Amino acid sequence: MPTKNYQYLIVGGGMTADAAVRGIRERDTSGTIAVLSAEKNPPYDRPPLSKKLWAGKPLDSIWRKTAQAKADIFLDTHAVSGDVAAKTITDHRGAVYGYEKLLLATGGVARRLPSAPEGVIYFRTLEDYQRVRALADAKSEFIIIGGGFIGSEIAASLAANGCKVTIVFPDSGIGARIYPPKLSEFLNGYFREKGVQVLNGEKLRTLEKSAARFSVQTESGKTFSADAVVAGIGIETEVSLAKLLGLKIDNGIVVDEQLRATPHIFAAGDVANFYSPALGVRRRVEHEDNANTMGAMAGRNMAGAAEKYQHLPYFYSDLFDLGYEAVGEFGVDMEIVEDWKQPFRQGVVYYLKAGRVRGVLLWNTWGQVDAARGLISAQDSVSAAALMGRIHE
Repeated sequence: MPTKNYQYLIVGGGMTADAAVRGIRERDTSGTIAVLSAEKNPPYDRPPLSKKLWAGKPLDSIWRKTAQAKADIFLDTHAVSGDVAAKTITDHRGAVYGYEKLLLATGGVARRLPSAPEGVIYFRTLEDYQRVRALADAKSEFIIIGGGFIGSEIAASLAANGCKVTIVFPDSGIGARIYPPKLSEFLNGYFREKGVQVLNGEKLRTLEKSAARFSVQTESGKTFSADAVVAGIGIETEVSLAKLLGLKIDNGIVVDEQLRATPHIFAAGDVANFYSPALGVRRRVEHEDNANTMGAMAGRNMAGAAEKYQHLPYFYSDLFDLGYEAVGEFGVDMEIVEDWKQPFRQGVVYYLKAGRVRGVLLWNTWGQVDAARGLISAQDSVSAAALMGRIHE
């Protein structure tokens, strides 16, 4: 099979890949680009799958229209091996793609439950959304496993669309690994008010399927059943190809400040482990702003720029009529300073280490992401009292 040669080859077909194509086109309007995507659909916006599509946003609004940037897109194509010296990647069909510059935007795959029956939906892709949407339209009953970012979003979206929902997770409260304890406890009650059965502090003992129903038993002995099970328990980075190429792996693909793993191979998005100057640590970020900003810069750098990735990305979530934007690092083991205008309805939560702000949670407080970035980047020591009223709408 003859080699297909491209100046730019991108492995991965998500938001990062699309952003990289557009970044390349900012500097090179005619260079040949190929995108190898394991998905069956061309690049699309992922956040609406658990957010805006459930609130009436049309499906057609998610498409990124990558092909319009003059890129060849190979769908349902898995890159399985490569030759760094020859600058080639081989797909699962045996087709070989040559490149001058390679970007790994392989993201991650949904983490799976051990010994779970067939039919559990591990929510991540458009196909997953379409399966859940069809079940929701039939007013199916749902069990959501996981009380973190995706689990809480999809539980809220399904309940808002009139479905009976049970959410089960081992932590004390929804988002308990990030939110202050009292906010997490509030969310348990808030979700219950919205009709969601919240089973916090519960670990699964068994998950079984009989006929068209799933049944669950927790370690405390609670039993319940539903038509469908949706799991939102995080992702595993997709680094199998990177390992075969001999790249450095440490919580993702390790890249330098210009997003290079080697002089000719770049990585960006969920899979990239990068240095954050604002925080002084290496980190990996799994959210939209990082995918778009890092992908675009990787594309420009592949096309000859030498930009340094110093962006401090933010992420956001919608939970019924609550929502937030957040910047930086978060953890309940940090010093947490809460500045509420209205407790748990509107305010700002600061996360500190050694007297320095490392993260800012803007809870129903909008338009202040840049202010939060500035506070974190300043790297100043600050007292809890000095933070009161520091950021507000």
